[in-house]
Amino acid sequence: MSSHDHDEQSAATVTADVTATVTVLGLGPMGRALARAFLEAGLRTTVWNRTPGRDRELVARGAVSAPSAEEAVAASALTVVCVVNYDAVDAVLRSAAVTDALKGRTVVNLTADTPDRARSTAAWAAEHGVRYLDGAIMTPAPTIGTPDAVFLHSGPRELLEEHRSVLEELGGSHTHLGEDIGRAAAYDIALLDIFWTAMAGYAHALAVAKAEGITARELAPFAQGIAAILPPLFEQFAGDVDAGDFSGDINPVTSAASSMAHIVHASEAHGIDAGVMRAAEGWARRVIGRGHGADGFIRVAELLGR
Repeated sequence: MSSHDHDEQSAATVTADVTATVTVLGLGPMGRALARAFLEAGLRTTVWNRTPGRDRELVARGAVSAPSAEEAVAASALTVVCVVNYDAVDAVLRSAAVTDALKGRTVVNLTADTPDRARSTAAWAAEHGVRYLDGAIMTPAPTIGTPDAVFLHSGPRELLEEHRSVLEELGGSHTHLGEDIGRAAAYDIALLDIFWTAMAGYAHALAVAKAEGITARELAPFAQGIAAILPPLFEQFAGDVDAGDFSGDINPVTSAASSMAHIVHASEAHGIDAGVMRAAEGWARRVIGRGHGADGFIRVAELLGR
């Protein structure tokens, strides 16, 4: 074998070795869950965290602890990033040494932030020869590695397909939402809007119930009944909004506003802040004021969209 052939074979071996590995940057609860899933799948997993010490359990499971972020990203063709926000992403990836080590490699950023930050990060990546996919994790850390995990991805589809076999070791579903790099973050923002608004409503309901002598456990089964009503309404109202049809046959916005006023009154009678419900009632009153009192509450989506 010639030295040239030997060099080509060595290069191919190195490429194969690097492709069979993955790096995880960020070892909070979600980052550790991602790394554990890769390790359990038998992938050579390199880990790094800005605060030392969080990798002990992972190293015990077989992970390679990188002494620096640049050495971590150099260890793999694919780097998965999951940190607190894009400011933290920038602090890690945009140092000269890390940027240089990432050239020609792929970053899948599963950090939560806003669509505009995703687009600006993608522009930076393109400028520096870094292959970039944005993404979002829509389920809690304990679901990672199980069929219940939900991952959203946006950006170049071919990049997702190239790394799909590795990413699917994280379990669950992996949905490509489109080439617009900001789409995963947009879905994430919209879906978390539903979640946190609902959680705020539940917290408020528990406070009102307690003030009336009802325990949280007493209320919980009935609260679950309310939650069960929502999925078919979500589906129906999605069709209504897309079609521009805001029929209030089931429950006109005038009825909704009246119900909300009762909640505000009962809350404030106990000294409980009703600011969130006052805001929602205000939206309903504005819809009525525009002459749409016979429409359903979902007409508010059009009002806010303006």
